[in-house]
Amino acid sequence: MLGSRRSRRRLTTALAGLGLLVTGAALQVTTTATPAHAATTHRVLFDDGHAEEAGNADWIISTSKPDPLSQDSSPSSETDWTGALSSWGVALQKTGDYSLKTATSALTYGGSSTTDLSNFDTLVLPEPNTLFTTAEKTAIMTFVQNGGGLFMISDHTGADRNSDGEDAVEILNDLMTNNSVDSTDPFGFSIDTLDISSGYPAAISDSSNAVLNGAFGTVTKSLIADGTTATLKPADNANVKGLVYRSGYSGNTGAFFATSTFGSGRVAFWGDSSPIDDGTGQSGNTLYDGWNDTGATNAALALNATAWLAGDGSTGGGGGGGGTCTAAQLLGNPGFESGNTTWTASSGVITSSTSEAARTGSYKAWLDGYGSAHTDTLSQSVTIPSGCSATLSFYLHIDTAETTTSTAYDKLTVTAGSTTLATYSNLNAASGYVLKSFDVSSLAGTTATIKFSGVEGSTLQTSFVVDDTALNVS
Repeated sequence: MLGSRRSRRRLTTALAGLGLLVTGAALQVTTTATPAHAATTHRVLFDDGHAEEAGNADWIISTSKPDPLSQDSSPSSETDWTGALSSWGVALQKTGDYSLKTATSALTYGGSSTTDLSNFDTLVLPEPNTLFTTAEKTAIMTFVQNGGGLFMISDHTGADRNSDGEDAVEILNDLMTNNSVDSTDPFGFSIDTLDISSGYPAAISDSSNAVLNGAFGTVTKSLIADGTTATLKPADNANVKGLVYRSGYSGNTGAFFATSTFGSGRVAFWGDSSPIDDGTGQSGNTLYDGWNDTGATNAALALNATAWLAGDGSTGGGGGGGGTCTAAQLLGNPGFESGNTTWTASSGVITSSTSEAARTGSYKAWLDGYGSAHTDTLSQSVTIPSGCSATLSFYLHIDTAETTTSTAYDKLTVTAGSTTLATYSNLNAASGYVLKSFDVSSLAGTTATIKFSGVEGSTLQTSFVVDDTALNVS
C-alpha cells in the first residue's frame, strides 16, 4: 500500500521508482511538432504502400505517383486521373486549396522522404491490406498525436484482397491496439468483425458538425456494399462521435462513420471502401460507383471529412467557427519547468519532489496525495482566438492506497470555462502516464480558465499527477 503524501515528501528518493498512470488531464507540448497547417493549402497523402491495388481494389487517386499532377496538371473530370479514387482527388485539386501526393513505400515520420508524414496535414489509409510495421505504426500514431489528421477506411471482414491472411479490419485494429505510442484504445473505438451486405446508413442530426455540414455539402446518407461498423468507447476517449449509423443502431454501436481526436490530431473512420469508389480505374478491375450513388451523399462526406482532418477553419473544424487561424500552443509554462509561474496553484502542487516522478523534466503538478480530507487546485486562464479549432491535451498519472473497486472516494475534475471535460478518481489508478485530449473549439473567441480540481476524502491517499500540458489551436 502506498504511503501518504506527507510521508513521501520526507522521502525524496525512496519511492521515486513507483509506477505512474495517465488517465486524466494535462496538455502535452511535443518535442517534434507537425508543421502548422497552411492558410490555404492542405497537404494530403494517400497511402498506396499496403496493397491498396491488390485484387479488384484500385484505391488510388492517380497512376502517377507520388505526384498526380504528372498525369494531368489541371484535371477537370474524374477520368483525367486514373484510379477508383480519382473523383476524390480531382474534386480536392479543383478547389486550389489542396496539395495531393501518393505514398508507395514505408510510412515514416521525421525523415527526409518527400512523402514523409511530417510534410503533410492528413494521411488517408484507403483499405490497407498488409499490416503496418512497428516503425510505421509509431510514425502514424506520432503524426496524429502531434497534430495530423488520419482517415481510416475499412472494408468488411474477410476482404483479404492479397490473400496474406490479413484484412483491413484486422490491420486497422492492430494499428490502434498494438503500437508503441498508445495502445489503450487511443481513439475510443474498435472496428467490428462484420460483413454487412447492403444498406444506406443515415447521418445524425447535427447542423453544427463540420463533417456533416461543410463546404462540400450536407451529408444525409452513406452506402454499405459489403462493409462493417465500429463500436464506440467514450469512456476511453470522450471525443469519439458517431456521425453516420447503420439502420437500427445508435449511440455506441453500429457507427458506420465516426470521428475522434488523439493528442493534437484528428481521426475519421469509414466502414466501407465502396462509398469512395467512383467506378473508374485501371483496366481489369471490378469497381462499383459508390461516389456518385444517388441514394447517398458520399462525396460530401469524404470531402468534408478531408477538410476537417486537415484543419480547414472554413469548414468549422472542431467548432471554432469560420476564418483562418495561426497554429500555436497557448498555455504558459506547460511542463511546469519554470516552477510557480503562469499557473495559479495550491501550495506545494507544482513541485520537483522525486516522490512522484515527472513525465518529462523535473517538475510536474501533484494534486492531493495526503491521505486526509484535502482540496488542491491548478488553473490558468487563456484566450483562444476566434476562428480557431482548439484541443486541450494532457498526461495524468493516478496512484492510490484505496482498495475499493466500486467507490470513488477521491476525485479530480477537469474543466474548461464552464464545461466539465472529465472526472477521474481512485478507481482510475493504474501504472504509466496516459495522454488524454479534449476538443475545446467551442471556446474560440473567449478567455477561458483551464482548471484541475482535486478533492481527497478523509482516509487513504490518492495522488493525481499532471505533466506536459498543451492547448493547441489551428
